[in-house]
Amino acid sequence: MLKEFNNLMDYIETHLTEEISGKDISKIVGVSDYHFKRMFSYMAGMSLSEYIKNRRLSVANDELIRGAKVTDVAYKYCYQSLEGFSRAFREWSGFLPSDVAHNNIQKSFPKLSFHLEIKGGISVEFKIEKKEKFNIVGVFTRVPRQPEDVKKAVTELAKSITEQQRNEMSQLGDLYPQQILQVGFHFDEDNLEEKDYFSYMMGFATTKENTFNDLKQISVEESLWAIFPNQGSFPATVQETSAKIFTEWLPSSDYELVELPGITFVKKNGTLENVYSEIWVPVKEKASNKVG
Repeated sequence: MLKEFNNLMDYIETHLTEEISGKDISKIVGVSDYHFKRMFSYMAGMSLSEYIKNRRLSVANDELIRGAKVTDVAYKYCYQSLEGFSRAFREWSGFLPSDVAHNNIQKSFPKLSFHLEIKGGISVEFKIEKKEKFNIVGVFTRVPRQPEDVKKAVTELAKSITEQQRNEMSQLGDLYPQQILQVGFHFDEDNLEEKDYFSYMMGFATTKENTFNDLKQISVEESLWAIFPNQGSFPATVQETSAKIFTEWLPSSDYELVELPGITFVKKNGTLENVYSEIWVPVKEKASNKVG
């Protein structure tokens, strides 16, 4: 997986003046656009769209230093207007692009490369479990990928669930854990614009078909799942475990991601200090580990 990550960084570097789509990403890294962006954010500490924006602005800064016209640079690096470019450049650097050539102001954002670093003394408990095809029935929204926006959108979705919808989901929910799951996925291959979204559901796992007009349904194909139990303060423990999964466990494991939703559920008991939760990651054995 690290090789694919670095291949994508090389691809981005040679396509900074072009639109980069989710289809391009999936082809290079071998997993869905949604799963890769989730992994990238844990490993890089920023969203992929933010990384691409920063690299474009960094290279644009170099060209402005060498005397390129602001208008030419703006359209070259995929901005639809001079105003949009100037605003993004100022937010990134603290000054306007027109100031660069006059004052020889320089700011850089280097290309990323990935290397595996396993931290000793930290274990991650997990089990591999096969699940037959099942449905998830619940409520749905589209969520911006920026961490601060994710929290807000998820909170608003949770608050929007009516008592009637909870009762309907409970009626259909005949599979473990028979409570609300938090599910992240994507319907299509979105391009990497600054407005970057993924699909998000809260719902119950079920073998039944949805019969309620106020609920949505997705189907999850049969798969292996790496299941990571957690016990601790919420949401800090879930966030820490998620980071370990994608930055430490997955790169060194015998498994790789498959294109299915990522799932989390939390057993809240009135206090957030010692909460049980599980993170479900859809996986398959790496081809190099299969015999015959």
